[in-house]
Amino acid sequence: MKKPLKHLFSTEKDNKTWRLVFLGSPACALPTLEALLSFSPPYQIELVITQPDKPSGRGRRLQPPPVKELAVAKGLQVYQTPRIRKDAPAQELLKSIAPDVGIVVAFGQIIPPSILDIPPYGFLNLHFSLLPRYRGASPVAHTLLNGERKTGVTIFRLNEKMDEGDILTQEEVEIFPEETAGELEARLAQVGANLMIQTLANLDKITPVPQNHAQATYAPLLKKEDGLINWELTAENIVNRVRAFTPWPSAFSFFRGERVKLLQAKAITEKSTSLRPALSHQLQSQDCKAGKVLHVDKSGIYVACGQQTVVQLLTLQPANKKPMPAFQFSLGRQIKPGDYFG
Repeated sequence: MKKPLKHLFSTEKDNKTWRLVFLGSPACALPTLEALLSFSPPYQIELVITQPDKPSGRGRRLQPPPVKELAVAKGLQVYQTPRIRKDAPAQELLKSIAPDVGIVVAFGQIIPPSILDIPPYGFLNLHFSLLPRYRGASPVAHTLLNGERKTGVTIFRLNEKMDEGDILTQEEVEIFPEETAGELEARLAQVGANLMIQTLANLDKITPVPQNHAQATYAPLLKKEDGLINWELTAENIVNRVRAFTPWPSAFSFFRGERVKLLQAKAITEKSTSLRPALSHQLQSQDCKAGKVLHVDKSGIYVACGQQTVVQLLTLQPANKKPMPAFQFSLGRQIKPGDYFG
């Protein structure tokens, strides 16, 4: 049985330096690691566990995870593992270090009970949603896919089930209207880092709260093919996908067989453009199908979507090219009303 989460970091009462292990991999884990390093002591990071180096770019050269790069730069001990639940040496290393507590941010692997039981105070995980909503690997993207206006971060104590542990602290965050998944995740990472420090400093005052599993929703891992745009969706849904899939896996469609990323788009409403009456007239014609180009000008490419809605494409990126304004894309391909995406 784990010790109650009390007096772990009571540095006013004693001068003990608490031994931490940090598990994380991508850039969104860096703010928390940096925050812990800036507060050392009383937090001594004894070990950083991260994913293996992976091939990246055209040359497919091995690239270390961002967490490894920072850890090495700070002189921290690093251990890389592709599957910690089957990694006996990793478990033995953790036992030999005997950390007081573990900190987890976007590690990307399920941690087995045999490791969860090693620190007397368990593992504290930073999750980028307000649990129990959006459990899983892609909470930020699914939050935007569903058109949420608010989200937040949760720090909870890991157990053997995915994102089901008792909640320690949460902080709500407003979502900006045009914010992409990459932008929102970066902002949540900073909020979460600050909350992690506050949580550690006040553990003696925190009563863990069990999650209401009946309210749980899920955010499964995204796949590359998820980015393919279905023009039968409403303009609002398509814009949500553009935001949710930026920077990865990227919303995309095809124009005359050419794959094109959609980087920025806007749903057209009655108030957003003087073109709306003319566009509405075109939408009502019998030959207007989803994906049809309705209008092109310097402000973008206007495309018909489901339920007689219109999306304005603002920024596009052809394969192996740099991002460009949609109008520039249209000039190079002589796009005109009546052409189709999809």
